[in-house]
This record gives sequence, structure tokens and C-alpha cells, in this order.
Amino acid sequence: MEQIRLDISRVYDFISPDEIKNMAGETSKAQETLYNGTGEGKDFLGWLHLPSEITDRQLDQIEEAAEALKGKTDLLVVVGIGGSYLGARAVNDALAHNFSHLKKEQKHPHMLFAGHNIGEDYMHELLELLEEYSYSVVVISKSGTTTEPAIAFRILKEHLEKKVGKEESRERIIAVTDSSKGALRQLAGDEGYRSFVIPDNVGGRFSVFTPVGLIPLSICGVDIRQLVNGAREMNRICGPDTPFEENPAALYAATRNALYRSGKKIEILVNYQNKLHYVSEWWKQLYGESEGKEGLGIFPASVDNSSDLHSMGQYIQEGERLLFETVISVENSDHQLAIPGDRANLDQLNYLAGKNIDHVNKMAELGTILAHLDGGVPNIRISVPRIDAFYLGQLLYFFENACGISGYMLGINPFNQPGVEAYKKNMFALLEKPGFEEETARIKSRL
Repeated sequence: MEQIRLDISRVYDFISPDEIKNMAGETSKAQETLYNGTGEGKDFLGWLHLPSEITDRQLDQIEEAAEALKGKTDLLVVVGIGGSYLGARAVNDALAHNFSHLKKEQKHPHMLFAGHNIGEDYMHELLELLEEYSYSVVVISKSGTTTEPAIAFRILKEHLEKKVGKEESRERIIAVTDSSKGALRQLAGDEGYRSFVIPDNVGGRFSVFTPVGLIPLSICGVDIRQLVNGAREMNRICGPDTPFEENPAALYAATRNALYRSGKKIEILVNYQNKLHYVSEWWKQLYGESEGKEGLGIFPASVDNSSDLHSMGQYIQEGERLLFETVISVENSDHQLAIPGDRANLDQLNYLAGKNIDHVNKMAELGTILAHLDGGVPNIRISVPRIDAFYLGQLLYFFENACGISGYMLGINPFNQPGVEAYKKNMFALLEKPGFEEETARIKSRL
């Protein structure tokens, strides 16, 4: 079986091979901290061996719950924010037909999202759409009180109960939440919703291989066993028994930290397949929330090429030299479509006649990498054989594992997110939430 491959050779004009080799000891120490559970955040390492610990029985239960909803569901609304929805969206969008929302006949429910913003027009228009279709809801929250998804679920619960009746609505709602506490756990018990557990030792941004990701993906037709199998394979490859020079997670963590120390403060994740857009969004949360603290961390950004070559491409080529690129390169497309010849040749494209579109895309990718290298932008390349559930499982787990190592190399706790609470405190004060009276008075005095 093939696997994703890491190529760091195009950073050697900026960071020598010896410099990266000399980081092996430091990287191994960070890896030991991760695997031995001796660092800060050690209570949130449940994701580390999770792919290998998922049992067939657990997957059976998830698939049974999914089957119970598929026959009555045209649209699945996933209610969650951050890690509670980005993993599922990344995999779903990568594997779905580009125009699945317009196809008249669907084999599986179409995945929609709510609770990931506070847009009033978005929610109103979603309810308008849901009037026309049969739908079900997967609500994901450890506490059940996170503002954005809690608002969305309150509205959707009321709408679904009015649409199909209270008893039927209970059959169409699945709660993914804490094992024993929290508002959503209590509500699921009171209402009799089918429910699944978010492990206490897995943070949201690392939760794609828990029911947080697997439940909605299974309902929408993704082969979750292949997804997990891919993650298992990468779990094995990235382990501490694999030598540094053969360990993709360790090499990636070392290389990006070496570039960071050389003054490269921004990492741009690049794709040349639009289906990977939300993989980039998931990656940005994973690294931004894990590393951006204590005045440290590489800023994670992303572009979708070749579209963004006509916008962000100018800055990447000639702007301030504080960035490097990590390119996700997909080796094989699912379909073949050749460019036709044209007698008039007014667009002057006959030199491409007979060539596949993917060949042109590959040459755009290679040409861009070379141009950016000439412009002073180091390049890391991650080669993915094709976009399917198995290789997506590999890719996501690779990024997770490398993130844990990289965070410890920075000297921070990769598994907390104290800065996320700052906006919430101000928002609650401005909304005059009970218990925030002092903060309300203080913030109003500032305004």
C-alpha cells in the first residue's frame, strides 16, 4: 500500500541538510515528551494512539446509527464550531462530488452546517431550505453551552419538532457530547436522543477520528473504516521507533521549526485541488490554536491554486520574505479529460491539444514551486497518491502527530487554547449575561 510522502529537499537552499539533521536530537526529545506524556497538556493526548485503539464494535455502532438515519435524510445538518465541524467538513468536501448540492439524485445525505457562525441571514435561509427537505441533525458540543452552536441547535430543535413532531424529531437527532456532564448530555438523556461520547482526553481540533468526525461522515456515505485505516498506518509510521530521517512527522516538525528560527514566520499551506480547501481550514485551526501562544508560533495561512496565483501569488512571489510554503500535491486525479484541438486556434492553445487537464495543473504546480524558490520562498512538499478516505486518514493524522512534536519544540503547551476565551468574556459582558455584571460595567466604561 502506498503512503503520503514528505519532500524537504527544496528548503536546502535556505536551511542546509546538516542543520536539519542536527535537529534530530531536539526533535526526538520533543517526540519523547509527546509519547511519554510528560509535557504540558498531557491530559489531552487521547488522539495520539486513537486510530489504533478504535474497535470494530465502535465502528459498527457508528455505522448502525448512520444507517438508521440515511433512509429518512436528504440533508444532514452538523451543528458545531471549530474542531467540532472542521474535520468532518474537510473529509466530506474532499470526497464529495464538486456539485453534489446540485445533483438531482443523491446516494447519500448532503452535509450542511450550522452553529459555526452567528449569521442571522445564514440561519434564516437555512431554515427556508430545510422546509423543502427531509433532514436530520448531528449536534456536537462537549458542554452544550458554546454560544454559536447552542443558538443554532435551539432554533433547529424547535424547527424540526414543528416539522416532523416531537417523537420523530428524537429519532432524527444525534448528540455527540461529554460522557457524563454538561447541558447537551443532560438534554440527550431527557429527550432520549441517540448519543456518542467525545473522549475527555481529546481536544476538538484533534477529534476527527472520534464520533465528532466519524458520525456525520458515516451518515453522508464516507467509508470511515478506510479513513481510520489510513490514520492507523500513519500512526505506525510516525511512531518513535521510526528513525528521524524516515519519520515524516518528525521531519516536518523539525523543518518548519528550523525555517521559523531563520525568520520565516508564516507557513502557507498550498493545494492545487479545490476539494482540499477545507483540509486547509482544518489545518489552520490545528496549528494556529496549538502553536499561537506566549508570543510564539508560525502563522498558518493557505491558498487554493491556481486560483490564488491570480491574487495572492504576487505577494508570495515578491512580498516580504517571511514565509514558506507547504504544498499538498495530489499525484492522481479520479477522472481524465483531454483538451480538444481547435481549427481557428484563436486562444493559441493547440499546443495543449490532447493533453489532460491534470497535466497542465501539474505543470502549473511545478512552475510555481520553481518560481517561488527563485523568489526566496522555501518549499515543503507532501505527496498524496490520490484523494480518497485512506490517504485523507494518513494526511490528517500526519498533521496531528507533527503538530504535537512541533508544539513541544516551541516550548509551549500544544493542547490548550487560553486565548480563545478572551473574546467570549467580552461578548458575554456586552450581552449582559448573568454573572458578568462587573465585566459588563468595565467594558461599557471603555466604550
